[in-house]
Amino acid sequence: MATLSFEGETHDEIVRKVRRWLASLDGAEEHIDVVEAVERASELTKDALTVVAQAAPGPIGRSEIVKALTRMGYETTDTTRRAVVAGLDALADASQSGDGVIKRVEKARNSVFYEMNAAVARQVLRALRP
Repeated sequence: MATLSFEGETHDEIVRKVRRWLASLDGAEEHIDVVEAVERASELTKDALTVVAQAAPGPIGRSEIVKALTRMGYETTDTTRRAVVAGLDALADASQSGDGVIKRVEKARNSVFYEMNAAVARQVLRALRP
């Protein structure tokens, strides 16, 4: 008889593992965008902070220092997540606008490559002439 089991510290963790397993059965890889990846990494970091805090021996785990450090870790994770998402949004805005920074950089890059290719072609032709 075949069995299947999932291990996790929280209900949400087990649900995520089950969903990942079910998606693998359908053959459909779950593709997420960058913002979703940042959100998931943030939640994973918070879960890790919780696990570390809970792993501390009783009196230490209940101390105000551990609670404060865990709370600071949560706040830092949330602040970092917001900053990264804001940066990604700004980058998306810059690249999608009609004459955005990224489009201008791409045009300049293409121009430089063209100039380089033309110069290289002239040098090759000079080298081939007797």
